Amino acid sequence: MESLSAPHLPDLDAGQMASGYASGELSPVDVVDSCLHRMDALEPSLRAMYDRYDEAALAAAEASARRWKQSRPLGPLDGIPLTLKENQQVAGRPTILGSASTLPVPAGQNAPVLDRALRGGACVLGRTTMSELGMLSSGISSAHPITRNPWNLEWSPGGSSGGAGAASAAGYAPINLGSDIGGSIRLPSSWCGVAGLKPTYGRIAVDPPYPGRTIGPMGRSAADLARAMSVLAGPHPADPSSLREDGTDWLDLELDPFGLRVGLMLDIGDGAPVDPEVAALIRRAAETFVAAGAEVVEVPPYLTPGTVDLIDKFWRASHWRRYQQLAPEQQAKMLPFIADWCRAASTISAEEALEAHDAQIELGRTVLDASADLDIVLSPISPGAAFPAEWPMPSNDVHRAMEHIHFCVGYNFAGMPAASVNAGFTSEGSPVGLQIAAQRHQDRTALAAAAFFEGERPQDASRPWPRGRVTDHVIPGR
Repeated sequence: MESLSAPHLPDLDAGQMASGYASGELSPVDVVDSCLHRMDALEPSLRAMYDRYDEAALAAAEASARRWKQSRPLGPLDGIPLTLKENQQVAGRPTILGSASTLPVPAGQNAPVLDRALRGGACVLGRTTMSELGMLSSGISSAHPITRNPWNLEWSPGGSSGGAGAASAAGYAPINLGSDIGGSIRLPSSWCGVAGLKPTYGRIAVDPPYPGRTIGPMGRSAADLARAMSVLAGPHPADPSSLREDGTDWLDLELDPFGLRVGLMLDIGDGAPVDPEVAALIRRAAETFVAAGAEVVEVPPYLTPGTVDLIDKFWRASHWRRYQQLAPEQQAKMLPFIADWCRAASTISAEEALEAHDAQIELGRTVLDASADLDIVLSPISPGAAFPAEWPMPSNDVHRAMEHIHFCVGYNFAGMPAASVNAGFTSEGSPVGLQIAAQRHQDRTALAAAAFFEGERPQDASRPWPRGRVTDHVIPGR
């Protein structure tokens, strides 16, 4: 391994860190300390962290160093820095979901995914920010300053796992956990130019569980995502839908695309139209698979216009119920955009709410049917590029709040794994994510296809990570 100065240690991937620990060339303590210093340097600009655990992370690193010295690591994540999204419970700490309207009640126990990470020896640096109640595709909340995109501080990192996206691009940790019910891992992965995985529904236990919601890793490479999954996947009694471990060899990402049947989807039939620059990058990515011998077929539109509006209606009804349970002084603290979004459900009838609920099930069936004869499906993550950091949504319109999630949300309700990998950059420099979905339980296929594309993507699709431009551009008071 090449000699690296401490400021560059956070730029190693998790595999390089583990190799360095095994050889004695690196120490988990030095790596964790360098990651914390990276946070110190960039947080005045990015505001990606909600809750930091510096002392606990360094103590975990010291314990890991002792295990590595004895050649007794706990597994692939031993000594690896990791962050959680702020909606994952930490015992004794409040879980406010990015909202000042949430009462800061300390959690009674850790989230299942945190316990798995700790048992695996990971060094948890803290929790990253999320948007208001997880229902915005941006870095905006009533509880935190605006979280910004490391590629350009004027841009949003996306959301709701915006802090995890920014942390991944900036190199806070090689593995940053997010959650996803309609694109909340994949959208910030796309706009931040990083890799992300929404696993098969139930792969990682979720507490509290919710239909379509998954927890998954974000980082700079598919290999790091796979390393995380090898430790974090598995059942827990708190989540009735969580899946037992099935022997997946997560660290084997070999894939020969020759003979694969690959779908290409640029028009799903609903939602905002795809920007021509985004479409061109996704078509170019598909050609990479064609060149390797895959059969690429265009998937015709299969969603009925208005499908995503029905999903949105169900979410609004669910959050309207929560909004009504808040005291008036707590309601007043909620971000106005989300308060308006909630109140729009005040006239929804029980019949309409049930129709919207059933639309989630029908959406899953439709997606499974449309992809039944395909090994993987390629599409954009978002129809457009990164948008202003001050906007809560790409449309900046509460009446069109979810029009950008149409390529993502169907895989949540179909239960299928879907990865994001950077496909390149627009003329303005915004990263654009390629979505790679695979059949249910074929998470390794989605990750392996992402790893294949990482190795084969055009040269202009890769750029140096944006740490330098962040430190050169601090936005005071934000």
